[in-house]
Amino acid sequence: MSNKTIRVATDVGGTFTDLVCFETDHATGEARIITAKSDTTPPNFEQGVLNVLEKGNVDPATVDFLAHGTTVVINALTERKGVKVGLITTEGFRDTLEIARGNRPDFFNLHYEKPKPFVPRYLRRELPGRISYKGEELKPLDLSGLPAILDDFREEGVEAIAVCFLHSYANTRHEQAALAGIEKLWPGVSVVSSHQITREWREYERSNTAVLSAYVQPTAERYLSRLHNGLREKGLRKSPYIMQSNCGVDSLESVSKIPITMVESGPASGFWGAAELGKLIRKRNVLALDIGGTTAKCSLIENGEVKIKTDYWIERDRTSAGYPIMVPVVDLVEIGNGGGSIAWVDDFGKLHVGPQSAGAVPGPAAYGRGGDKATTTDANLWLGRINKDYFCGGEVVADMKAAEAAITAVGEKLGVGPDEAARGIIRIANNNMVNALKLVSLNRGHDPRDFTLVVFGGGGAMHGVALGQELGVAKVVVPAGASVFSAWGMMMSDLRRDYFVTRLADLKKGAASGIEAVFAESEERARAQFAAEGVEPGKVRFLRYGKFRYQNQEHTTEVLIEGKVSDDRLSEIEAAFHETYEREYTYRLDAPVEMVGIHLVASAEVGKLTMKKREGGGADTASALKGERDVDYALEGIHKAKIYDGTRLRPNMRFAGPAIVEDPGTTVVIHPGNQVEVDGYGNIHIHLKA
Repeated sequence: MSNKTIRVATDVGGTFTDLVCFETDHATGEARIITAKSDTTPPNFEQGVLNVLEKGNVDPATVDFLAHGTTVVINALTERKGVKVGLITTEGFRDTLEIARGNRPDFFNLHYEKPKPFVPRYLRRELPGRISYKGEELKPLDLSGLPAILDDFREEGVEAIAVCFLHSYANTRHEQAALAGIEKLWPGVSVVSSHQITREWREYERSNTAVLSAYVQPTAERYLSRLHNGLREKGLRKSPYIMQSNCGVDSLESVSKIPITMVESGPASGFWGAAELGKLIRKRNVLALDIGGTTAKCSLIENGEVKIKTDYWIERDRTSAGYPIMVPVVDLVEIGNGGGSIAWVDDFGKLHVGPQSAGAVPGPAAYGRGGDKATTTDANLWLGRINKDYFCGGEVVADMKAAEAAITAVGEKLGVGPDEAARGIIRIANNNMVNALKLVSLNRGHDPRDFTLVVFGGGGAMHGVALGQELGVAKVVVPAGASVFSAWGMMMSDLRRDYFVTRLADLKKGAASGIEAVFAESEERARAQFAAEGVEPGKVRFLRYGKFRYQNQEHTTEVLIEGKVSDDRLSEIEAAFHETYEREYTYRLDAPVEMVGIHLVASAEVGKLTMKKREGGGADTASALKGERDVDYALEGIHKAKIYDGTRLRPNMRFAGPAIVEDPGTTVVIHPGNQVEVDGYGNIHIHLKA
């Protein structure tokens, strides 16, 4: 038996595939950390995973635990690269998918068109039968028309079938019967029903979720199968775990059946990592910010808990209502502001940054690949914040002439020189990201000054201090391996599933037994599912949440419920709802409260990484100092900054800004007056001026 444990996480992004590997020696307690990046390889994404393992010199045959996150599902949806889907629904409801909601954002546009449904009308079919909202059968399901429907689907080239019946969240019997009928008449066809994904009400959202899951299922299943086979051929002994949008991992077999649950697996792992990092450094209230090449994503973590919601939409913007996906997804705000975001001037002479991106090809002008648009990266280079002689960790020679030409072109439209234009680009980009951070904090009743800002991704550390100063936070933390932090977060994740069940109940005496029964039933279901995958019932942990609202309201507020529900505790639960509601909306009502449903989180450890502090030396940073250079801090002017080699920083080292820390994957910009220390885990703590 080996005295080493090797844990690996891989994260497939739009441009790069990341690797983090922890090799723990049980004899010495020492952990060796390996990080690597390689190009993402569409459409054969699994090849990029094999490539990055090879680049990091990691032999799959020696790996004890492998977690994997991917953008395959979200890419298939946004690029319309799924399969042809047929929908079977309740008689009279085939147009639910097209009627959708009256939530058009472009309200005064008389020519507004709703987003086209993923299933055209001729592929939406109906079956007689009816369940009430209470789960009672009003009309038996008639499957006599099913053979003809499936014959038509075959002729039309349908590859996947979605089933969604009215009120099946309350009683799944009709959907289960339809599933059995389809599998008997058409063995091997890809089929999914709404109750397998969610037991929440809202007919349109549930229908669309089932359709989108069916749309990506064959694509995702083939990808996961190829990934599994490729890793197994290389010697991997255990099946990999797949990162979910709910900040947990799940088995490959389970995800293959319902792949829509990994629609936001990449961002989720980063935010979970931020929550776990917060616990390590004893900062449980965290504002997490992930800045990549194209987008910036942020989320708020309160008391160590990442907020999960099911009100998730893709392609929703100022001109489109988008498409709902009712699966557990980390609560985040995403904007089109990353390192490759393009700076442009509108017809009124106003400077903008993003949401358009230069992407990986041609990329920022400084990449020297033909790009002629100024980006945030070009501005950071021009101002000396990024080292032109250590661009992309020294792997790319910065084309400063192209960067100058692109920035100068922006400046000419504004009537300023390239230096002022570059400063403007940085300030606008920072302003966009501050607004996003306010959306997840101030707009939801939280004071950002009570939180620690954790920044990661390739660009997080570049802008983190400026954003923290604007928000008034006391500390900004840059994690070790910030550029591959999402992959690190996967190794901190548990096997996790979220169960949502709609069940209406007034919060009054006598209701507790019914509420407790719903929780107990869901917990039993979770234990059975985990046991089928070899997880002992005693290792499964539960978190209970209730979804409440004032009577006659439309939407709900989620409240944590600790312990069993009894009539004696209903007033305590109601008081917690009033408090949570007031914090989010600034007022409370003197009105009856009702429960709309439950949210049960079931989790179990499956090889979670345990971090150990490293012994450090003194505060002297001489061994890490590379030199000095002039750096333009945009608002604070130009300063002579000390330049540190991030790979040589050790625990307990301390220094002050102005400074720059250069790491192969990212650059940390430390402003004048900031105090910096490195903790025992290699994280950089930046204390801001009061």
